Amino acid sequence: MRKRKTLLGIGIACACMMIPAVCVCAKENDTTLVYGSGDYTRINPAMDEHGEINILLFDGLTAHDGDNQVVPGLASSWDFDTQTNTYTFHMAENATWHDGEPVTAEDVKFTIEAIMNPENGSENAPNYEDVQEINVIDDHTISFQLDAPNVAFLDYMTMAVLPKHLLEGEDMQTSDFFRNPVGTGPYKLESWEKGQAITLTRNEDYFKGTPNIDTIVFKIVEDDNAKALQLRSGELNLALLTPKDAAAFTEDESYTCYDMKTSDYRGIMFNFANEYWQNNRDLIPAVCYGIDRQAIVDAVLLGQGMTAYGPLQRNIYNNENVEHYDYDPVKAKAVLEDAGCEMGEDGFYYRNGEKVGFVISVGAGDQVRADIAQIAAQELKEIGMDVTVEIPTQVDWGGQMAYLIGWGSPFDADDHTYKVFGTDKGANYSSYSNELVDQYLTKARQSDDPEVRKEAYARFLEELAKDPAYAFICYIDANYVADSRIQGIDSHTVMGHHGVGIFWNVKDWTIAE
Repeated sequence: MRKRKTLLGIGIACACMMIPAVCVCAKENDTTLVYGSGDYTRINPAMDEHGEINILLFDGLTAHDGDNQVVPGLASSWDFDTQTNTYTFHMAENATWHDGEPVTAEDVKFTIEAIMNPENGSENAPNYEDVQEINVIDDHTISFQLDAPNVAFLDYMTMAVLPKHLLEGEDMQTSDFFRNPVGTGPYKLESWEKGQAITLTRNEDYFKGTPNIDTIVFKIVEDDNAKALQLRSGELNLALLTPKDAAAFTEDESYTCYDMKTSDYRGIMFNFANEYWQNNRDLIPAVCYGIDRQAIVDAVLLGQGMTAYGPLQRNIYNNENVEHYDYDPVKAKAVLEDAGCEMGEDGFYYRNGEKVGFVISVGAGDQVRADIAQIAAQELKEIGMDVTVEIPTQVDWGGQMAYLIGWGSPFDADDHTYKVFGTDKGANYSSYSNELVDQYLTKARQSDDPEVRKEAYARFLEELAKDPAYAFICYIDANYVADSRIQGIDSHTVMGHHGVGIFWNVKDWTIAE
């Protein structure tokens, strides 16, 4: 059993917990949690797709509970007028910004309009493109008129509200505010040591009640393997680990392992802005048939996950009766040969004199993605495609050939479909475009009839399978490991992309002495 370190009520006047280049000082009886985090260049929930830290610093009008259902956030209640497609939100009157200023409906209007403004380039803009009019009724009442029913709208109002009085007139991409954020959430920023740690202290005036843990440190640990080492040494108290690293903690009672289900999938994203796929799009089914997904789940995820064939497998609107592209190397080769590819003496197929193959780019520091990509590349070599893996220092979304992508949402089916696969939408990094996909996704988001939505998503998934944007590979579990004294983590919550979501009830967490 390891020696306990750093995570305790400190019984001296001031103690320092040393992390490389970081010192967190605590008052008498204070509690501190150190989380192994990826790096942040800014904290900008309005412009960026996601960030684990956002929910600690900010609130939306709505929130999600442990069952991923919509519950009150800054809004204590809301109404929906079916005749005009208008949502009216009634806000809590005791919420304040971390600087003490009151939160008002003007802040909400400012935030959503900033996201909707095309000049700001927000990844989240597609979520609000059906908003026709925003009306501030009074300081704590605001309405949104939509051009059609959209039951996902309440999910999208979990978007963090930003302070108008600090951001009005600022550049929403470059403002210094996003390195010194002021929010409404249960924790507030105390310090940010670039590349080292972001230190948060509890918000004593939080409108939903004061959190239990005094300080939470997001310690920057980019490398997955380093997280496991630092968790073992006591430098970290909570981290998302690879399945292989998490397995090493299962027999140690000093730790609690949380193997949590996610809607988080991995797949090879093809860049259709790249000339290669403009000329060879018809070869993508061969890639899909050529990957042994179960072998990857077993080898990389240690069986903790499932094979993937589409983006909605953990959603009520999934359609399992689509082409799964089960591993079939014979069929993969037939696709290549039917497209006119011929096997060369080197064991690779050629088309019009050019070798068939491509490069999969993988983000640095993500060992699971790197392992998935390497196995997939080797399997594709075995069917005659020259596929290699690179880990660039910076992702070139427009220039790369393919990327080991991850997306997922445990919420409404519109989330991470409309803006990921819709033509020219904010998170469509593949430049994928399919007219029928656009039609089905639009029909699904504009109806509040579950049967209409079910049919629309079924057709969407069928068309996506016929004309793949990705070679879907697997859904991964989120393997969190925590010091056993941390209490209150909800192990049943379905996590989102990158395993995001564990902090949904952080206000209620405690640390046993």
